[in-house]
Amino acid sequence: MADYKNIMIYGEIVGEELAAITKELLGGGRRLADELGEQLLAVFVGDKIAEPAREALAFGADKVYVVDDVRLNDYETELYTVAMTKVVDQEQPRILLFGHTDTGADLGPRLAFRLRMPIATDCVELAIDPNTKCLLRTKPVYGGLAMAVFASEDFPQMATVRAKSLPPAERKNSLEAAPVAVAVDFARSAPRVIVLEKVTEEVEGVKLEDADIVVSGGRGIGDAEGFKKLEEAARFLKGAVGASRVAVDNGWVSSTMQVGITGKIVAPAVYIAVAISGASQHMTGCSGAKTIVAINKDPMAPIFKQAQFGVVGDWKVLLPAFIDKLKELE
Repeated sequence: MADYKNIMIYGEIVGEELAAITKELLGGGRRLADELGEQLLAVFVGDKIAEPAREALAFGADKVYVVDDVRLNDYETELYTVAMTKVVDQEQPRILLFGHTDTGADLGPRLAFRLRMPIATDCVELAIDPNTKCLLRTKPVYGGLAMAVFASEDFPQMATVRAKSLPPAERKNSLEAAPVAVAVDFARSAPRVIVLEKVTEEVEGVKLEDADIVVSGGRGIGDAEGFKKLEEAARFLKGAVGASRVAVDNGWVSSTMQVGITGKIVAPAVYIAVAISGASQHMTGCSGAKTIVAINKDPMAPIFKQAQFGVVGDWKVLLPAFIDKLKELE
């Protein structure tokens, strides 16, 4: 245990900037590092990433490591695992954190298997045990019906963290240091996955995962036309529209709008669930919302047990009335 120290986060870059999840990991990692009296390290893997990765120093990282190679332009599970294995073996962090993103949810478990270490995925809370100094990892279990806390004495102690679970770090406007380049020999590693094409979907307005207010619809909306009314409400509230899996499966909305354990994880300030029953699979995707408002004609709908505010009735009557009231308050 004496050989393992410091908190390490795996950083992601979107475009030329730090991803939102990276700033959240830096914020949470900084808190853990300060509590343990250790350093916060950030690792970035990719091609031509040194300059954007350097920004992590301004957001609280004590040191930034980069594995920069033209072969790492696109995420590839084998090469990225080799790169991260080299950095982890070199630095031996006490705690290693990933965002629970498309990349982190793949790379974290794969690296854990390579290191023969356990990992807790999709965590929503992190803490340090005051007695053992081990990482306590809290995550939803049983489809979001309960929360479980995991701890282990293996090092590094690993976790992937759900977006919006940790308060993001604030920029300190200090970039005195430079990233540390880590050389990795990929000679014995061959890519197992080849990216043939990337398709970027254009999103109008606020992205679902970034929205402070989400208006989400379920089976009770009835059809695609009903979702247009939800879109009107979301535009007025400067928010985004979400949907349950049933609405997506019925073809009423795009799969990119799905919220839930098999869709997107959101944590807005307000989540308005319209005609959504509240199945655990869906609630897993929005349980991080600060306030849940439920509109449902079934007074026994499970969602009322998790909502802070609930109204029983026809959404076609209640939602327009709600928006009209908000307009009056402007």
